[in-house]
Amino acid sequence: MSLFKRLFGRGIDAPRTEAEADTEAAQLSTATERTRKSFFGQIAALFRSAALSPELWDDIEALLVQADVGINTTTELITRVKERIRREGVKEPAVAQQMLHDEMVRMLQDQERPVTQSTKPHVVLVVGVNGAGKTTLIAKLAHRYLDRGQKVLLAAGDTFRAAAAEQLETWGQRVGVPVVSRGQGGDPGAVVYDAMETATTTDCDVVIIDTAGRLHAKVNLMQELTKLRNIIRRKMPDAPHEVILVIDATTGQNGVLQAKAFAAASDVTAVAITKMDGTAKGGIAFAIAQEIQRPVRYVGTGEKMTDLALFDATTFVDALFARQQ
Repeated sequence: MSLFKRLFGRGIDAPRTEAEADTEAAQLSTATERTRKSFFGQIAALFRSAALSPELWDDIEALLVQADVGINTTTELITRVKERIRREGVKEPAVAQQMLHDEMVRMLQDQERPVTQSTKPHVVLVVGVNGAGKTTLIAKLAHRYLDRGQKVLLAAGDTFRAAAAEQLETWGQRVGVPVVSRGQGGDPGAVVYDAMETATTTDCDVVIIDTAGRLHAKVNLMQELTKLRNIIRRKMPDAPHEVILVIDATTGQNGVLQAKAFAAASDVTAVAITKMDGTAKGGIAFAIAQEIQRPVRYVGTGEKMTDLALFDATTFVDALFARQQ
């Protein structure tokens, strides 16, 4: 089977080796260390030291909210766990903790959708507010695809923010992939048109398109994204194949509000959470998945080009509770 079919026929990120999966799990564990020690470690300690009681659940709810899981999502999680405890007659705190772990995994897995694509180029539209880490995420994605033998093209569709195109061009040079750009003030539609033309004439496998992050004008944002999608679809009626929303994990519940706004303004298919290694509280992944009903696909785990983990629900929850798979 060809490399192209292996990558695109079963989902573009399917063929991770066991070594790659282990490396990304280790990166995720390191990136979530702060959350693990300050919040989820305390939750685990509560289950070890106290019997199941209303007070215990109050303390756990408080820790989940502090960890950026959010009030609504925390309430949903605890309700699910308590219902299972009642239904199965559970008395042991350790069993209850395992149920919380399982429900957290299920909440994330409920939103998972395979990325299947049998034609090329595979077109990825990247959206998000300025400062969320879109440009770096695009560079990491390009590196990831390039490392898997893919021919990648970047499109500097953010022509509004000063130096956005130049930054993407710099990253393109570092990664070793071409960038279609018209500079600041150019027409983003023209950039996307040029990129699609270039991709189809040079036999590219993947096109990654940056977009402006002007969240303050949601109507204009929606109109611009609609325009870009229409231009893409003139060349490929089924594209873009992915619309990835980039959320900065350190923004907490404000990031959830951003996610809601972008989900309402564009056909977001998945979320990439950046800066998980900073002052972030890892619970934001649950809040986003639950609030906008979209899967988390990637997690930024550091500043290096290789610090990007393909999101796996079980690995992520295990990392939060310091469990080894």
